[in-house]
Order: sequence, then C-alpha cells, then structure tokens
Amino acid sequence: MTYMAYINQYGQSGMMGQGTRDTILTPALCRAARGLLDWTQLDLAEHAAVSRSTIRDFEGKHHEIHRATEAQLRLAFEKGGVVFVDVEGTGTCLGLTSSRR
Repeated sequence: MTYMAYINQYGQSGMMGQGTRDTILTPALCRAARGLLDWTQLDLAEHAAVSRSTIRDFEGKHHEIHRATEAQLRLAFEKGGVVFVDVEGTGTCLGLTSSRR
C-alpha cells in the first residue's frame, strides 16, 4: 500500500511508502511451478506453511499476495527443485534442477 505520492526535483512523480513491488511469482508461474513438481494446491500449502485458500485466491487472480507469502511460496518451490530464471526479453521462466529431472 502506498502512503504518499510525490514529485521529485526533475518533475517526475513517484510513490513513497512501501516502494514499488517487484514480484517474480505470478499466478501463472505459481500454477506452472506446481505442475512441474506435480503438486496440488494443498501440497504447496503444506510445503510453504500457508493456507490453501491463499493459494487458490492468488492463482485465481482474486487478490495479490503479501511479499512474505510470495517468499514462502518461492522458497517451497526452490526446495522442491524449481529454478526461477530471468530470460532477457521474455521474463521469468521456470526449470527443474538436474536432481529433479
């Protein structure tokens, strides 16, 4: 949530507060990562220690997730063997570690 808008010395507007949100995990990437691991929403919820409804609502684009929740989900995926790779011109892509193939 942004607390205040401001205009800097160059006349450009910006936001103060929590800053911009640089998210890696999108609903589509979350579903794809679960698919790579053959996890259900309940499996992910258990691995990430979040509620299944949080995952359901995020993947269904009903609401955004908090940064801490995103970090928990990403950590669970990474422990499961998913690798997040930023490909220039494409964005974030997924892969599996060699031990999971």
